[in-house]
Amino acid sequence: GAEELELLERLLGLPGGNKYGVQGERKVPVLQTNNGPGLRGLMTIAAHLVRQARKDQLLGSTAEEKAVVQQWLEYRVTRVNGGSSKEDTRTILKDLNMHLEDKVYLAGNSFTLADILMYYGLHHIMVDLTVQEKEKYLNVSRWFNHIQHYPGVRQHLSDVVFIKNRLYTNAH
Repeated sequence: GAEELELLERLLGLPGGNKYGVQGERKVPVLQTNNGPGLRGLMTIAAHLVRQARKDQLLGSTAEEKAVVQQWLEYRVTRVNGGSSKEDTRTILKDLNMHLEDKVYLAGNSFTLADILMYYGLHHIMVDLTVQEKEKYLNVSRWFNHIQHYPGVRQHLSDVVFIKNRLYTNAH
């Protein structure tokens, strides 16, 4: 949580220096603000940073897009953060693969906060996928590869390699 928020801060071009902590067993991110109570939760803090950076378009342009961004941020927090078993991971990749079948980005045609946080949330999963698994979730792989090359997103995270050509052909 906290590391992702620091990545997001840099991506948004914010000066940084925010103090992040975590709370409770579930390690909920907390941002201590100078005035008033701190902010809690990945989605809340991330949306706050986006507004601070005056990049509100990352939260969606239309009412529908805003709702879709919100929906994927919730999915990220409830399913991706909560999912730890192989079965959970498979379900998440299958959901995403279906959703991304006819889309460039999670919220349709625009790059949003949902793409950024989902990328950060899935990075550790994608790094460990075999070539065959990446081919099985082709839409997720295409989307992930696109997002990791989006200016400023990847930062110090390792580059996940996707082989462009098929390993096996039907020719004997």
